[in-house]
Amino acid sequence: MQALATACCNVIGRQRTQLHSFLPFPNQIRSLTSGHPLQTFKSYPPAFRHPIRAIHEATVAPMTSNKENQPHPQNWKIKMLFDGDCPLCMREVNMLRERNKSYGTIKFVDISSDEYSAEENQGLDYKTVMGRIHAILSDGTVVTDVQAFRKLYEQVGLGWVYAITKYEPIATIADAIYSVWAKYRLQVTGRPPLEVILDARKKKDEICNDSNACKM
Repeated sequence: MQALATACCNVIGRQRTQLHSFLPFPNQIRSLTSGHPLQTFKSYPPAFRHPIRAIHEATVAPMTSNKENQPHPQNWKIKMLFDGDCPLCMREVNMLRERNKSYGTIKFVDISSDEYSAEENQGLDYKTVMGRIHAILSDGTVVTDVQAFRKLYEQVGLGWVYAITKYEPIATIADAIYSVWAKYRLQVTGRPPLEVILDARKKKDEICNDSNACKM
């Protein structure tokens, strides 16, 4: 079993490394665009400087889009319930969000949000979803663990990443490995135990219910 587990980890590790190698690095992009484009036009005659400046300013006007405020896809096929307070989790969520721009098949739901509703998500409360990854298919079917990742990745053209986990004994081994990660992810990311988080959320809810502080 140990040898199979090692083989499974190596395969998944290599595939994930290949996947992330295709993703752009923001620092590299910023380094390519850090120079001021207007400097290249200093040699132009005075008559051309102002039109060029106007065109340049119109072209590079900052965008005001916010991923969190973008509308959910209308024809989603799977809903991903994710912990928005988990920094490692958000790296994967953001990658899937970027891919989903071309597919529109995943609906992302942040369970850490005050607006999260268990009633709207097959009765899955915060404590349950914090324990392990959950996804909900458009027909209401709930999938968890590695199967949830496999379904999500399939919807954005990356099914090959988790394809091997369809088969035994790899499926069982992969779920076992993920269970270890799910059990210790709060500690790994430097967060307090789940009981402490739940207690803090409970106190926050009590304060919000007793005052208008959370409505401001």
